[in-house]
Amino acid sequence: MLYLKNLIYHPTACPTSILKSINLNLAPQQLGLIIGPSGSGKSTLLEILSGLAEPTSGYVFWREQNLTAEQLQQLAGLVFQFPERHFCGGTILEELRLGHPELGTERVRQALQEVGLEHLSLSSSPHALSGGQQRRLALAVQLIRQPNLLLLDEPTAGLDWSMRRQLVNLLAKLKRDRTLLVVTHDAGDLLAIADCCWSINHGELEAIDPYTLEKLETNVQEPLPAA
Repeated sequence: MLYLKNLIYHPTACPTSILKSINLNLAPQQLGLIIGPSGSGKSTLLEILSGLAEPTSGYVFWREQNLTAEQLQQLAGLVFQFPERHFCGGTILEELRLGHPELGTERVRQALQEVGLEHLSLSSSPHALSGGQQRRLALAVQLIRQPNLLLLDEPTAGLDWSMRRQLVNLLAKLKRDRTLLVVTHDAGDLLAIADCCWSINHGELEAIDPYTLEKLETNVQEPLPAA
């Protein structure tokens, strides 16, 4: 269980808090979806949960244990928006072994199998892959660390409808064994696999019903009747 209590992030250089008393519960093997516009604080929240930033005040609990930033780095895996821009390895094998040179080929193959890329050659360049394959590889890079909590920032951004659908299906499969928290400005296909949803605006988090939100999205997309 991921539990956030009164989480506040207010850097000294900012006139107001970026995150304002965030409270959140996310059960194991669930996918939580946080929806908000650019600048709403959603990416900052992921940085705190991944241990890249420390809150000004408040608590992050995992299984009733209050975690430090260092402990969160061990617990969580963060997939950035457009993660393919951060690839450093010349081959898929090098990319997956970055920071883990001791990893054997079997563990690497297992991570690729989890994301449906087991058919690729380990000597292929990450930059030669399709957009959808690159997103899957970015997930494998985190999965190889075996995180309990998987954090994703705008995972479907820039993908066409077919690649988005494949990625959504993959996330639905991954949540069977771990907890996922996704932030996005456009819920789209992700609503269908979300167990719980929140909206975030100006650093304030509010719970919303995924089913109600999905109905609203469907109504917006329906064509207007002919005159």
